[in-house]
Amino acid sequence: MPLESNVVKKQEHWDEVITSKTGLFDLKLREVWKYRDLVSLLVRRDFVTSFKQTILGPLWFFISPMLTSAIYIIIFTVIARIPTDGIPPILFYLSGITLWNYFSSALTLTSNVFTANANVFGKVYFPRLVMPLSIIISRLMQFGVQMLLFFVFWLYYWMQGVIEPNIWLLAVPYYVLLCSIIAMGLGLIFSSLTTKYKDVSMLLGFCIQLWMYATPVIYPSSIMPASVKVYLQYNPMIGIFEGFKYAFLGKGSFDPTILFYPTAFAIIILALGVLIFNKVEKSFMDTV
Repeated sequence: MPLESNVVKKQEHWDEVITSKTGLFDLKLREVWKYRDLVSLLVRRDFVTSFKQTILGPLWFFISPMLTSAIYIIIFTVIARIPTDGIPPILFYLSGITLWNYFSSALTLTSNVFTANANVFGKVYFPRLVMPLSIIISRLMQFGVQMLLFFVFWLYYWMQGVIEPNIWLLAVPYYVLLCSIIAMGLGLIFSSLTTKYKDVSMLLGFCIQLWMYATPVIYPSSIMPASVKVYLQYNPMIGIFEGFKYAFLGKGSFDPTILFYPTAFAIIILALGVLIFNKVEKSFMDTV
């Protein structure tokens, strides 16, 4: 009998071993790669269902930024008379809105990962990081679609000689990457906090709105007084948006060293987000 028992044990082979023991900074990328089909499925679901059962459907990808830009033009250009550094207002606002919409939507949706998917997490096992990754990728696809609208206006004004794009266009993917990392890192932190404190999600919505006004999204940084710039220099999004706008519009000045702080901030916030996320995911079903 002992001999037969040993033979059975030797023949046992497990394809997947689920354990609660994991490193705090372990991203489980190998495990996430095994579930890449699930990531693809979730990305397709998020992208397709965004405007499902709507009359205009995917056209809302273009209508939304256009309506927002029109409102900003009326309020900030016509009424408040805030300058746009000689850039056509529609192009100036679209350049900021398009990137900010991606960052804010990715951050907001990632911050609700645990609460929005509690039923799924409680029934089926898969790497929890799959959910926030799918959100970042699906929002990135929407960002790409909205960039097509921006490119239409950008090409028109470029051919008219109104704007002067430059070599920093090559760094645009890096700006988008920084937005993705910061959105995911902060989203993981807030998603972990909302498992115990539901009102954190409400606070986040207010903070994102305030953060936009502290970032040169709808106004040029040239109009900010020196006394305000002293405090806003700690905003990591300023360097990203300054670089993004300068690359496409070629107005103002841009110092590459301004990207050192956003890069360091992105790395630190992602590491902190992964640490908190890995710690909370083991027991969040008890509190959510």
